[in-house]
Amino acid sequence: MTIPVSSAPPRRRSPWRLGAIGGLVAAVIAGYAAFTTVGASAAETLLSQGKPATASSTEVAGAYLASEAVDGNLGTRWGSAFSDPQWLQVDLGSSQTITRVELNWETAAAKAFQIQVSDNASSWTSIYSTTTSTGGNQSLTVNGTGRYVRMYGTQRTTGYGYSLWEFKVYGGGTTTPPTTTPPTTGPTVPPGGSLGSNVIVFDPGMSSASIQSQADTIFRQQESNQFGTQRYVLAFKPGTYNGLNIQVGFYTSVVGLGQNPQDTRINGDITVDAGWFNGNATQNFWRSVENLSLYPVSGDDRWAVSQAAPFRRMDIHGGVNLAPNGYGWASGGYIADSRISGVEGQYSQQQWFTRNSQIGSNSNAVWNQMFVGVQGAPAASYPTPPYTVIGSAPVIREKPYLYQTGGNYAVFVPNLQSNASGVTWANGNTPGTSLPLSQFYVAKPGDSAATINQALAQGLNLIFTPGIYHVQQTINVTRANTVVLGLGYATIIPDNGVTPMQVADVDGVKIAGLLFDAGATNSANLLVIGPNGSNANHAGNPTTVQDVFFRIGGAGAGKATNSLLVNSNNTIIDHIWAWRADHGTGVGWTVNTADSGLIVNGQNVTAYGLFVEHYQKTEVLWNGNGGRTYFLQNEQPYDPPSNAAWRSDGTGYPAYKVADSVTSHEAWGMGSYAYFNANPAVHSANGFQAPANGGVRLHNIFTISLASGTIDHVVNNIGAAATADQVVPRTVTNFP
Repeated sequence: MTIPVSSAPPRRRSPWRLGAIGGLVAAVIAGYAAFTTVGASAAETLLSQGKPATASSTEVAGAYLASEAVDGNLGTRWGSAFSDPQWLQVDLGSSQTITRVELNWETAAAKAFQIQVSDNASSWTSIYSTTTSTGGNQSLTVNGTGRYVRMYGTQRTTGYGYSLWEFKVYGGGTTTPPTTTPPTTGPTVPPGGSLGSNVIVFDPGMSSASIQSQADTIFRQQESNQFGTQRYVLAFKPGTYNGLNIQVGFYTSVVGLGQNPQDTRINGDITVDAGWFNGNATQNFWRSVENLSLYPVSGDDRWAVSQAAPFRRMDIHGGVNLAPNGYGWASGGYIADSRISGVEGQYSQQQWFTRNSQIGSNSNAVWNQMFVGVQGAPAASYPTPPYTVIGSAPVIREKPYLYQTGGNYAVFVPNLQSNASGVTWANGNTPGTSLPLSQFYVAKPGDSAATINQALAQGLNLIFTPGIYHVQQTINVTRANTVVLGLGYATIIPDNGVTPMQVADVDGVKIAGLLFDAGATNSANLLVIGPNGSNANHAGNPTTVQDVFFRIGGAGAGKATNSLLVNSNNTIIDHIWAWRADHGTGVGWTVNTADSGLIVNGQNVTAYGLFVEHYQKTEVLWNGNGGRTYFLQNEQPYDPPSNAAWRSDGTGYPAYKVADSVTSHEAWGMGSYAYFNANPAVHSANGFQAPANGGVRLHNIFTISLASGTIDHVVNNIGAAATADQVVPRTVTNFP
């Protein structure tokens, strides 16, 4: 995203003074068959993930490869020829003690097979044998030693071959006997419970000095703690608070616990500034504010942020200044369901997205300011000034939020809206449904994915309390209308290359408030919505993904081929930041590898507020028809060593590509930056690519070079080159 302030900053203010307007994406097992929950001891280790795999044959030449059964992706599989015997083997790299083997069969399974081990891949010892298998998901407790482990099948259950979604080999520990298809009656994990010590609750009866002192202590810890592990929620019970200035640092969420913003009033400020970074706000990530009424002391509140810093359900009696003190660099942010009686001051914000809100007025624009469903928005005028204005959001459901009712915690789930503008709470309570905490499993750091899956199987929703969650198996969300809500930037890290979370092709799942941080072993995806081939119509009750963020590197070594994969139709994406880190630890062209940030295969998917940056191939790839995108902020990868290293044909990859097969798609307000600091001679051929078939339309798009590198054209070889010598946007108002 940015580099140290001592170097040439990649994110730049308009070269003109303020006041001048600058002209400037593996899915889930098909059908979600009953899964197996295994309670493994902490010492047990998955040995096979990503290791070299070979097989006796493949179903189709060049497809259904052996490696696809050990990639941690439940949407890929190995398939064999339609004959007996057949085998699949994995090379663990050295001799290991084998304690358990998991087989996740497709319908074409083995009736008779053995699990065998070997030290040389030629002399095999059987450690398990059956002639009565019926397939499905199997967890086999075994005892053996070897470098190579294989499934040797001698009789099939169908006339087809052998087909395994996943073949997992574990070692180093004992196991608790598995239970297949966890019971859905009689709770085995308790619902509800404490939100933990990192949700710090303030009461209007507390003294202002006490509240301020606690908030200041947390801010001192979090002000520059960009890649730390601490996570906090500062929660204010309904009532009135006086004389506060709550400064918001990294991984801190400030929330009101009333049903509506007016229920919790702060006479004071909630501030984000950039003193820690010498007045540069381009690294003010991962913080949020929600559901409060604010009366700023000076008339304007300061919220100088960049990515992953949502401003939701806020009632501001005054203005909001979106720039740091001194009007230094700032680069993109998000407001929704908020009312600002004064001025929404863009100032040095290069790009900004405001949705379904009400503002008194707006000031300034730099490169790309967008308003969807905003009452009081300026007139559409792109590119001079660069305002893109859409009167209403065609389909949206506001984010679920934590609140108190009758003194108890609950989660409020707003209703789906069509053609909506303004805030949901202007004329009374936001329409929707309240879910008591007794319908949630309250997860805490240290909980295993197996425990979380058990809670889901019991029909519970999920709350992730603030903290870090390592998962060694996929969290499977299979029930319609499940709510998965993260508090305080709860962070999920996959171990051993698993996909950390997958959602079935069902109605109305809500995923919100989570940070997925890639692990050291490559994951195929970090979040999957719907299995491959999803085809159900969810128009009446779509799944939503809101304030969900993805990080590849930065906090440590991390790899993931793709971040968010959307296969389900009608999904709503509402504010994501998918970031392949350009600074921090574990960063480098061959270190934090990642192809794409978002891949959309579903039909009629709608996206509001996409922030996708630095991925090494096509950053947003849209394969489904009927898609709509409202706003994209993108930076192409900083670090291609050369054009040849980036892409074999030397043209680079676009920020946003609509696949050639797509016949209907529309997008508005999208920008892509070049800052090729590893090699300023690198060129990207196009910021955007789309089929020129008349059914695909792009509006108000631009490219810009931040003084290092070139984007040759805006879209499909149309538009002037964005070059290092002129830090000004190259725009295309309408394509075609």
